[in-house]
Amino acid sequence: MLAQLRGHWNGMVFGWLRSEQRERRRKTALDRKHLEARSRRFLKNFLNADETRKPQFYRAVEAATEQCYPAEAISLSPELNDAQIAQATSTAAMKIVLERSALEKNDRIANFVTDAFATVGIAYHRAAGVYTVDKEMEKLGTAAVHLLTMANSYISAQKE
Repeated sequence: MLAQLRGHWNGMVFGWLRSEQRERRRKTALDRKHLEARSRRFLKNFLNADETRKPQFYRAVEAATEQCYPAEAISLSPELNDAQIAQATSTAAMKIVLERSALEKNDRIANFVTDAFATVGIAYHRAAGVYTVDKEMEKLGTAAVHLLTMANSYISAQKE
């Protein structure tokens, strides 16, 4: 009887792990389709920007993060963990990217803003652990997280 229970429990755990991996692969595929190129462009442009232009990138990702961060959801559900908050932030960023992509065509400023949202989406999915199944996206996510960290430091220093 105990062996049967152990086998049943192991089956449930491994089934859950397989479904988690499937969900991570699905999210990664969506991010590759809708966010990756925009985020890479944003990060590449950031790296190529001179020091006088970098604050524009910091402000763009800071504003995008503020718009996507689920502050009201946290106040309603304070039991949300960091991964759930990161997932909600990334989901909001994806939604905005999809909405903005449908509207804009060759507008440089609009593309810059949309690319900032894509970068926020990538960064927060990295923070949520979505890219553990894809090392290339994990590296991109790490770069995006670093940019958001630098932006946060820059904005905080400006407020002081």
